[in-house]
Amino acid sequence: MTTEARTRPNPTLDEMTARVLNELQDRFPLAERPYLEVGARLGISESETVARLREARAAGVIRQVCGIYDTKSLGYSSALVAMRVSAERLERAAAVVNAHPGVSHNYQRNHPFNMWFTVAMPPGHDLDAVIDRLHQLSGAESTRPMPTLRLFKIGVTLDIAGTRPAAARGEPEYSDERRNRAPRHEIDGDDIAYIRATQGDLPDVERPFDAVAETLGCSLEAVLEHGRRLTASGHLRRFAAILNHRAAGFRANGMAVWAVPTDRIEEFGTFVAGYRNVSHCYQRPTYEDWPYNVFSMIHSPRVDGVEEVAEAIAAETGVTDRRVLYSSIEFKKIRLPYFVPEYEQWESLCTAAGEEAHP
Repeated sequence: MTTEARTRPNPTLDEMTARVLNELQDRFPLAERPYLEVGARLGISESETVARLREARAAGVIRQVCGIYDTKSLGYSSALVAMRVSAERLERAAAVVNAHPGVSHNYQRNHPFNMWFTVAMPPGHDLDAVIDRLHQLSGAESTRPMPTLRLFKIGVTLDIAGTRPAAARGEPEYSDERRNRAPRHEIDGDDIAYIRATQGDLPDVERPFDAVAETLGCSLEAVLEHGRRLTASGHLRRFAAILNHRAAGFRANGMAVWAVPTDRIEEFGTFVAGYRNVSHCYQRPTYEDWPYNVFSMIHSPRVDGVEEVAEAIAAETGVTDRRVLYSSIEFKKIRLPYFVPEYEQWESLCTAAGEEAHP
């Protein structure tokens, strides 16, 4: 076995397929023939690039190839929510929470707050009321909403080729700097149609954006130009391949939470966001029973890799009050759907159930 095969997180994928996946996560071209451009960077043909994409898809490594949009920029309100649920009620509580269309991620984690999920609601809806309703329906003992107070980084790019050091650094792909451009450019009906057409899976073909043009009834160049406008405005983060972390070999994904002195939060969050193996970094609120105000998601093939990054952060910053929470069960993981009718349907079902209980 070669050194490369030993160091790749998923050694069943050969070196070139791993390199293709790195490119498709990080630098997916908004172009007529994106795989021609990706192949040219790597010294392979367009057809081989598509073949390797299909190979990774068949292996379950790729979840989706799509446009990745910023929830807040689209007018959605969202929060990470921590629940403390008794062990005997946990499975039922997860099913209740998962039934909400705005819940995209839900995990059991190794902490007394044992269920963690993200929930989002479209413009005009009351997120706090929804969280309260989920608290009641789930039977949780306590619930702590943790909305984003500041975004330092969001952008998952897993190093499938295994060539990046655990403590490698780089510029964040998306942060408050880009997000804050979006309010200057309100989205309209054409934008919503475009989002609906591109948030689903693109076909694994040489010209994937042709399918979008057909759906929208416009030219391919109009599709590409619209995507460039939404990227420039901050609503569209990028197009990319979204990977199945575990199938890709990243089985240790730790949520490192930090108790940072208030006057150091900006400095600390900006520093942590520079780590390539950190995909998310946020400032969130604290509670009497939750003192941690900066959250960072660290990805590695092994737990010791996550701990190595956390140790490096602590050593570099002097912030040592931390916990690393690992997921033991993945209850739900999907791409958040935007501008779909399921949100109103859920609200209607809850209203109907309340009227039946209190005629």
